[in-house]
This record gives sequence, C-alpha cells and structure tokens, in this order.
Amino acid sequence: MYSTIFNKKIICLFITVVSVSFLFAQKTLKTADGSSPGVTYDSQGRPIKKQASNDSLQHRDRYADSITIFYRYYDSTRNRTLDSSINDFNTRFPQPYWVNNLGNLGTATHSMIFTPILQSGWDAGFHQYDAINFTVAGAKLFQTTRPYTELAYMLGSKAEQLINFTHTQNRNPRFNFGIEYRFANSPGLYRLQNASFNNVRFTAHYQTANKRYANFFIFVSNKNASSENGGLQDIHQLNNLTLGDPFVALTRLGVAGTQSRSPFNTTVNTGNIYQTSTILYRHQYDFGQKDSIVTDSSVIKLFYARLRLQHTLSITTNTYNYRDINADSTAYQTYFNYHITPYASGYLDTVSFKEKWNVINNEFSIISFPEKNNQNQFLKIGAALQNLKGVFNDSITHHFYNVYALAEYRNRTRNQVWEIEATGNLYLNGMNAGDYNAYISLKRKLSKMVGNLQIGFQNVNRTVSFIFNPLTAFPISNKQNFNKENTARLFAVYENPKLSFKLSGEYFLINNYAYMDSFFTARQEAGLFNVLHIAAEKKFRLNKYFNWYSEVHLQQTTGGIVHVPTLLTRNRVAFEGNFYKNLFLSTGIEIRYYTNYQADNYSPFTGQFFYQSGYTTSNRPDVNLFFNFRIKGFKAFVRAENLNTLVPTKGVELTKYNITPQLYPQPTFWFRFGVWWSFVN
Repeated sequence: MYSTIFNKKIICLFITVVSVSFLFAQKTLKTADGSSPGVTYDSQGRPIKKQASNDSLQHRDRYADSITIFYRYYDSTRNRTLDSSINDFNTRFPQPYWVNNLGNLGTATHSMIFTPILQSGWDAGFHQYDAINFTVAGAKLFQTTRPYTELAYMLGSKAEQLINFTHTQNRNPRFNFGIEYRFANSPGLYRLQNASFNNVRFTAHYQTANKRYANFFIFVSNKNASSENGGLQDIHQLNNLTLGDPFVALTRLGVAGTQSRSPFNTTVNTGNIYQTSTILYRHQYDFGQKDSIVTDSSVIKLFYARLRLQHTLSITTNTYNYRDINADSTAYQTYFNYHITPYASGYLDTVSFKEKWNVINNEFSIISFPEKNNQNQFLKIGAALQNLKGVFNDSITHHFYNVYALAEYRNRTRNQVWEIEATGNLYLNGMNAGDYNAYISLKRKLSKMVGNLQIGFQNVNRTVSFIFNPLTAFPISNKQNFNKENTARLFAVYENPKLSFKLSGEYFLINNYAYMDSFFTARQEAGLFNVLHIAAEKKFRLNKYFNWYSEVHLQQTTGGIVHVPTLLTRNRVAFEGNFYKNLFLSTGIEIRYYTNYQADNYSPFTGQFFYQSGYTTSNRPDVNLFFNFRIKGFKAFVRAENLNTLVPTKGVELTKYNITPQLYPQPTFWFRFGVWWSFVN
C-alpha cells in the first residue's frame, strides 16, 4: 500500500517538474551569477570590468547558445563541474566496487575496506544500505544558465532494473532548484531475495538581490525493502540444481511455495523495510561591506560578507523494521538458535522488531570572514540543541536530548596554494555527553608538475550505536551500556593529476570497538588495535588507444577483531578514443581481485554484519567485459559480468560461484545494459 502511494507521488512530482522545466525553458536566462556580457569574474567569483576591445565587431553572448553549469556540495565552497566520462561504469552505478552485497542489487552491503563510524553523537546503528542511499552531505547545489535534465535506465539479468532522473534549473540568477530520483528493483537469482529501493533528493537555494540573506532547503528520502532468506540451507545444493536454476535451492528463511521471481514484486514478507527522511532548512544573514563596479553601461553592486548569523533546522524520521509474517519456529531454532513460540499450525502470524526515531536538530552559528577578498576563509562557532524521540515496537516511547558546541575554521588561500580545514564538536550534556569529534587537514599545492599533498588527523570519541543499547527493540541477547568507542585516524594523500596518479594512506588506532560476533550477540574489544590502509590509483597510457586503469588497496590489522582482505585491486584495460568527431568509445576488460579472508557473516534480524572465524573465502577474481560509448549527451554502457563463473570442463556452463559472505553465493553470468541521456531545454 505504501509503495503504491509512494510511486504515485513520485510520478506526480516527476510530471510537475518536467512541465515546469519546459515552461521555464522558453524564457531567456541571465548568466548563473546574474552578470551582463560586459563583465567578467575573478577567482573569488566577484565581477570585474572587462578590458575594452579594439574589435568593432560584437561577439555573440556565449550564454545564449550553450549551457554553463556547476555545483557545489552542501557545506562545501568548492565549485565542481558535471562528469561526462564513460570509462568507469561505477561512477553511475549505485554500488561502489569495494563493497559486496548478498547476491543482488538492493540487498545489504558490506565494505571490504575498513570503514569505522567516524561520527560522534547519536547513531541508530543500521548501515547496511548506506552505500546505495542518498545523503544530505551528497546534496548538489547547482547554478545553471539553462534547465538541465538527465534521464537514465538500466536493465539487467533476471529483470533487474534501475531508473534515474536528475533535473535542475535556475528560475532566475538568484534561485535554483534541483531534483534527483532513483528507483531500483531486483528480483534476484536466489529464492526470497527480491530487493528494491527508492531514493529522492530535492534541493533549492535562494539569495536576495543585495546578497545579505540566503536560504537553503534540502529534502532527502530513502526507502529500502529487501527480502531476507538467511542464506542457503546447504551450499552444496548448487551442484545439483533442477534445470540448473539456483532459485530452487532451499533457504533458511521463508516458507516453501510462498516465493516467486517477478520484476513487479516489491513486497517483503520476510525481511527488512527501512524508511528514512530528512528535511533541512538553513538560512543566514550577512553583515559586511558594500562596493560597486562602474562599467560602460551600468553600475554593478558588490557585497563582501564579514559577519554571518546562521540557523540550521533539520528534522529526521527513521523507521527500521524486520518482519516475518510466515515465521517458521523450527527454522529459527535450527539455523539461528532463536526460540519463538508457534501457534497450533506451527507458524506465527508475524515476528517483528521495529524502531522509529524522530530527531529535531536546531543549530545556531556565528561566522566571521577575516578578509573581504577571500570568502573561502572563515571562522565558525556555534551551539545546537537536539531532541530525540524513540518508539520501540510501536508501544514504548523514550525521549532524549543533546546539547553540543561546534567550531570550524577553513581557509583556501587566494592563490589556491594552501587549504586548511579544522572542525570539531563536543557534546556538553544529554544522551551523548562526552562525545567529541576533532578533525584537521592541511593541503598544499606543490607545483603543476609535482602535484598536491594533504595530511590530516581525526579523533572521534563516540557513544556506541543505539542498537547496542539495552532499550533497543532488536533482539540483542546481551544488551548493556558499553563504554565509549574511541578512534584516532592519521591520513595523507598525494595526488599528481598530470601523471594521473594518486597515493593515499590512513592509520587507525581504535579502543573499545563495539561489534557483533553472532546473529544476536554483541561484544566490545577493550584493548587497543590498529588498522593500516594504503591505496594507489594510476592510469597507464599503453599506446595511442589503449589505457590501463589500476586501483590497489593494501590493508593490515594488528591485535584486533577486524577481518579484511590484505589485497584488493581493480584493473581495467580499455580501448578508448574519439572517433567520427562525436563518438567517444571505451571498451575492454575489468578484473577485481581480493585475497582470501574470513569475511563477516550477516544477521538479517539485526541488520548487522558480524565477526566470524569459521569460514574463509576461496573465490576467483571477478571478470567483466564492458562496451561504453558517448555521442554528445547520450551515453550507453553494456556489460557482461561474472565471466569468472565459467567452468571450462563443462563447455559454456557458468556455475563456479563466488561466495561472500558464507552461505550467500554471488550471481553467475550477469548482463547489464544502461543508457544515460542528458539534454538542455
């Protein structure tokens, strides 16, 4: 019911936005910053008068025939341009290459690169869908001279499909709005594994003509619906399949005869349904210095902010629910050692664990700009009040609060050589009192030939995620008040764009690490342990048309309870070039390899990946072929994936399964075809 209503709302919103965009497309827009053709801009975005030309012929305004579009991420001052490259499908696919899922798109994901939670304050603890969800931090605030739209559709094996829509436009030089929508549905190769997700993100920002007042609005919504089969009953079933279809293999959850593979089925009878939404509104008022530039035909008013008053309100609603409406008490007891009381029929009507959180955050800040000619240098101090309401299994309600202070200093020098960022927050009172997060980084542009170097340090002291709290509604057998978790991170990044080379390293030192070590049991590692991660990326030009893209990750853990592969690498060898003027081509082979390791297992009941030492992976490298091309605004991606599952002794049979985590085999041969079409109205 919810899915039907949600989809109708999205269709109405889609029609409205498209209609409005075509209506506005008929109007002539000024440049993104409201300038006239006789004015240019310096490195800080301030208008300056152009030098007079001796040419009596007037050139056409470049904004009349083309689009100028750029964006910056929320809470960032750096302008960026859209990516039109086609050499890496993962820049458009929702799931990055360094994570594994449970067998199909939309199911729980787990990173093979160590990524601890570096966030102080309250955290619910459910992160298995983070890799495929929209976030506030990832919101793009656009400026564009003409309405811009991108439509995308991808079709994969077993009726897997992905729909993506992006649109942005400026109503006038001071107001822009944008919308992103993404829907994916994957029935899966195995029984009871259908998964779908809906992501919506809407942004709008406005600035008054005198540039003193500005506001920002961001709305983000995610719905993840993923059926859970608990893994196969016996992995060896894959060697004796009826008609060679893995769908018939028996699973540890779900009642026989109740599942079917259908591209139109998004219903979850046994599994997780998570819904998260955030509304963020920020507004600010600047005090500063007026100035103006006199041109041949007009006077352009300038304003330099020196002191800013800022208020940010965010309202977040999160619902996490595991349910099984056909629970088999025998299966729960046999495979998971979890006891439930059945009815006379042998089944329960429903097993359900549910939490709902409402979080209201009010943040007040004062920002000072020491130099009027460098708006990328500022000092920010502030405080916030956070109110939290938790509802557990629809029956028990608890209220909490937090008060915290924050500070931030950023400085990107006018010559673009130095960049400094220092941020921190401290929870003074409330549920998470004593939590803090301190971060500092220093970046230096060495030279055009040598490249850039960044070094930094971060220290996070945090209350463990709420799922470890005794009040949680989820079935943790040893709920208790664990000690605060402390993580120190030292990192460095060297990048040389001229050589297409990047080298980075990070060192973690962790104390009181909280983790799961079974389906229902939590633990905390009281002692110190460390993790070292070194990564390198390099593009090798083999000849005029062949390029080799290599990415390598090396990881080492000492004295801890974290299992990660020692080596993870992805390599792509591609034939690339620009042919027939408008045709850009990239085709070749992609190989992902990771060393054998004791991959974490997964608990569908708590949504947590957990530590185990009884199973070690023994997988082949993943081998994919790709054929990508672009013609103007049209991009197409064709992929033949998992060719590593081929068994040469059996002809063309592809039945050599990779298994990560235990009892969750990855799919065999998989075909994907996707188109991304961008156009200017």
